[in-house]
Amino acid sequence: MLDRMITAELGDDGRSGDPTVQELERVSAARLGKEAALFFPSGTMSNHAAILSHAVYKGEVIGEASSHIFRSEMGGLSLLAGLYPRPLPGHAGAMDLGALDACLRPPGVTDHVLGTAVVCMETTHAVGGAVLSLDHMRQVHEKSSQLGVPVHLDGARIFNAAIALDVAASTIAAFADSVTFCLSKGLSAPIGSVLTGPRPFIGRARGFRKMLGGNLRQAGLLAACGLVALEQSIERLADDHDNARRLADGLYGVDPHLVKPAEVATNMVMVHVGSNGADAEQWTRVLSDHGVLAAPVSKEILRFVTHRHVDAPSIERVVTVFREIYRSRPGVLFSN
Repeated sequence: MLDRMITAELGDDGRSGDPTVQELERVSAARLGKEAALFFPSGTMSNHAAILSHAVYKGEVIGEASSHIFRSEMGGLSLLAGLYPRPLPGHAGAMDLGALDACLRPPGVTDHVLGTAVVCMETTHAVGGAVLSLDHMRQVHEKSSQLGVPVHLDGARIFNAAIALDVAASTIAAFADSVTFCLSKGLSAPIGSVLTGPRPFIGRARGFRKMLGGNLRQAGLLAACGLVALEQSIERLADDHDNARRLADGLYGVDPHLVKPAEVATNMVMVHVGSNGADAEQWTRVLSDHGVLAAPVSKEILRFVTHRHVDAPSIERVVTVFREIYRSRPGVLFSN
């Protein structure tokens, strides 16, 4: 990536255009089967711009309640877009289709009822790495399209989903009107996200990107890394999935209450530590002292994410640390 940055042809992406950014956008659109694409500094910004670009009328944004757009984007759809969040119950990131039927309405305001502005899906799920089935996505898209409601897919890790389903990313993207994906997660670029969709939609999104402060000048330096990511990092995501399953199996051997290996779909492992007399924050601190990094996602659950810098020996190290903590009696260790 550093070598590609040194030789990247540069321009002004906020004005006349940066040729390396334009090449990244062309490649990204082709990979997802969309007409056009737009480079962003972050996935949160690209999701905001997508929702703003879709929402011709004020109304509700429907999605699964634990999705990244509702949980982790600082209320942008309300504060920036003036839209009303309508989180629906679901399982493993998949919204309940009956609940969708009950609240899905045409855009706009009719008979004193607020319509649906956008429906959002997410794959893989940001909390547990679950993958939406193609049938679920098809049903959500069909129901929404019948009422003229656009569908946006937060596909931050869409290539992980594609590897898990053994399909092309464009097959998944076909069930959404717009799709965003991150270059800076499993694909290992230092920064960046790409929004894809129809050409007129991307034209609107370009204006919202500027409004959100996302215009960059010689952005080709970053886009060069994104091109390398798309060329070299997609197929190796399967290694991350294998390592995640290896971690789950190892922790299950330490204590079956810690993890459910059958629920590991991609590169995330959810570890249930609540039965040991300490909460996830305490576990995070103790694990960090042992050189192991994890993120608490609730009072009782830790999230582990595998990536290019986590190899098989790293997995063995994590399992060994857990085993050592158990031997030290967790209740005593965490009380100190």
